[in-house]
Amino acid sequence: MHELIVRVAARLASSLGLDDCSFQDWPCQFRINRYNYTPDTVGESGVQVHTDSGFLTVLQEDERVGGLEVADPDTGEFSPVDIPLPGTFLVNLGDVATAWSNGALHNVRHRVRCVAGVPRVSIALFLLAPRDDVRPRRFRDFGYDDYRRLRQSTGEHAGEALARLAA
Repeated sequence: MHELIVRVAARLASSLGLDDCSFQDWPCQFRINRYNYTPDTVGESGVQVHTDSGFLTVLQEDERVGGLEVADPDTGEFSPVDIPLPGTFLVNLGDVATAWSNGALHNVRHRVRCVAGVPRVSIALFLLAPRDDVRPRRFRDFGYDDYRRLRQSTGEHAGEALARLAA
């Protein structure tokens, strides 16, 4: 999985003309999410509206039940993500991608809603943040742990905390 996420990040960087980037040493986090939905929880939120705090997320969604929704960046309205084809991955960008690319890449606001009273599982690999990167930025330098603490302390989980880091 690490090789997959590094290749995806390298292709994104290359598409922006940033071919000198090495993602091999960027830290990753692996997470398995299990939602124990019941018929009584249909329509409720499984995960609050948020953006991922890292650079890139590779997600394997539950192929049996949906629930992932993404927000339209212009209207803020949420739309369901189609249940994926077996063996496919969903890729989305986080706050660090927005900051690292000086706004050329955009984070994705999303949430999970209970759409059926059955357990739901997703598996995620997060490429977190560069260790040493000195590109000119629209955002001041920040450590990933400090950024996570900022998000937690302000309750700003949908990308708003980035504005606090503007250069």
